[in-house]
Amino acid sequence: MTTGSRILGGRILVVAFEGWNDAGEAASGAVRSLKEELELTEIFAVDPELYFDYQFNRPTIGIDDDGKRSLTWPSTVLYGPSVPGEPSESLAADAEMQVSGANDGNIYLLLGTEPSRTWKGFTAEVIDAALAADIGGIVFLGAMLADVPHTRPISIFTSSDNAEVRAELDIERSNYEGPIGILSVIADAAERVGIPTLSIWASVPHYVHHAPSPKAMLALIDKLEELTDVTIPRGDLVSEAAVWEASINDLASDDEEMASYIVQLEQARDTVDSPEASGEAIAQEFERYLRKSNTDGKAGDGKADGRDGKPGDEPWRPQA
Repeated sequence: MTTGSRILGGRILVVAFEGWNDAGEAASGAVRSLKEELELTEIFAVDPELYFDYQFNRPTIGIDDDGKRSLTWPSTVLYGPSVPGEPSESLAADAEMQVSGANDGNIYLLLGTEPSRTWKGFTAEVIDAALAADIGGIVFLGAMLADVPHTRPISIFTSSDNAEVRAELDIERSNYEGPIGILSVIADAAERVGIPTLSIWASVPHYVHHAPSPKAMLALIDKLEELTDVTIPRGDLVSEAAVWEASINDLASDDEEMASYIVQLEQARDTVDSPEASGEAIAQEFERYLRKSNTDGKAGDGKADGRDGKPGDEPWRPQA
């Protein structure tokens, strides 16, 4: 098992956006969970007037800590440690956690809403902020809806366009071609200025209509911890993931068709994961589900909207 990356051993920026790249709110939820567990402060925010269509991403109103009604505008914010390089007090004080890494004071987070316009200018601002913070590597978190069972471990796909990162971590380069989200645009810009990047995608069961998906959030954080030199607090995600899975089990117990479909997905997943499964058997099982998905309308043709049924830098999603 990978125990950390030399390339990702410095200041790491973990990125997630709400929207197209965020099935089950898994990616944004994972970063939001990290924000709650780590001691970080806001160091940069984009001007929402420049990048968001408020008819598409509307501002919200709520009650603040002082009991006053306040507006929250869609935006993107960069968070970082108050004193970079020093372990946070919350990590040191957690009696249930043994810190195995030395990089917990170097985690930065970028969290926000995918912009509606001016992506080039938006990306330039984000890259400038990353360079100003002396970011040494960027990890992008994403989530896609897929034909996977909720009862099995969440499938994770890791890729990088950086040859050095791929060689060190023994991961693949995505062969996806088609429409992309803002994650891919920022990744391309980062690589062009010399910041190595890595993408981690979780597969969220498409038949689970309610969000968020804490099990997928947890899987993303688990993989992030595996690839970086830091132990990451999980907060309540472990118990929330168990409750999430149990609630879906309850729904399936009252829905014979749903339960039968889940059994089919479990059988397909177990076939792929079995030690004796050959590459040919796995390919045949995968192709069978692609054909079935295209017939049933669970996946598109991979031409117009990126839904090609393959893991990669961009999600494929069920049709409405």
